[in-house]
Amino acid sequence: MTNTQTVQFPADTLERVHKIIKRYPEGKQKSALLPILHLAQAEWRWLSPEVMDYVAGLLNIKPIEVYEVATFYTMFHLEPVGEHVIEYCRTGPCCLMGGGEVYDHLKKKLGVDTGGTSADGKFTVKEVECLAACGWGPVFQIREKYYMNLTTEKVDAIIEELSK
Repeated sequence: MTNTQTVQFPADTLERVHKIIKRYPEGKQKSALLPILHLAQAEWRWLSPEVMDYVAGLLNIKPIEVYEVATFYTMFHLEPVGEHVIEYCRTGPCCLMGGGEVYDHLKKKLGVDTGGTSADGKFTVKEVECLAACGWGPVFQIREKYYMNLTTEKVDAIIEELSK
């Protein structure tokens, strides 16, 4: 997203945005910020400054109010990401269950470091804190789906399936 591109939701998404805003009392539009940021990220895959400014305008709030929220939550991407964002748990339990080997294999397979995006633009690898699946580690998450009890073979199969 560059400064020369116009940021605007498609008509159907904009309709959803207005419905979300109407859930809240007059003067409390900021309460709609999280669901609207989710819609924005679904539309553009990441939240550029232009997108965040656009959301601020829709809610009639200051851009800094959007930036504060977007930078607080790790679920929002502030830089371009791949089609599939792989969030892997880096905490002790997953590491004790072989997470280091599995994640090293994942990064080598994709040719990226943590935070990087594969050359084909399909995968971004992010390190996150506990995914609350400690008994099933190593674990990673792609969107709402958890992949548990990971092995290098399972990682290969997941990447192959998502590459199609």
